[in-house]
Amino acid sequence: MKPDVHISQTYPRLRVYEEENYLGRRRTYTGNLGIRNTDNILDGIESLRFFSTSSNATLVLFSRTRFRGSFRVLRGNTNIRDLDDFIRGNDVESIISTNQRLTLAQIREIRRTGDLPSGYRLI
Repeated sequence: MKPDVHISQTYPRLRVYEEENYLGRRRTYTGNLGIRNTDNILDGIESLRFFSTSSNATLVLFSRTRFRGSFRVLRGNTNIRDLDDFIRGNDVESIISTNQRLTLAQIREIRRTGDLPSGYRLI
């Protein structure tokens, strides 16, 4: 009989803040995940820090909830002091954080379907 194995994914690490400039209450999320609606976290996310040890790490920010609308792709470690008007004059409304290198085709498919790849947590 094999022992139960629990795998904890430490990276990427996404730390979100309720105020600009990394102020106010904060939450930290680890692993591959998608946040459907940033307004449901801390009464809204206004700034963030994204860290990974992988050069493939991808942060995707969307202008609408449920991974819709315009998007912006960032690779590697990223700090954003103010998410207001960050995507072509629009606020960030949903986020994907992953250690994988998501292609533009994969991101467009997520935007079209609203479904994350298997193994991702949905928040």
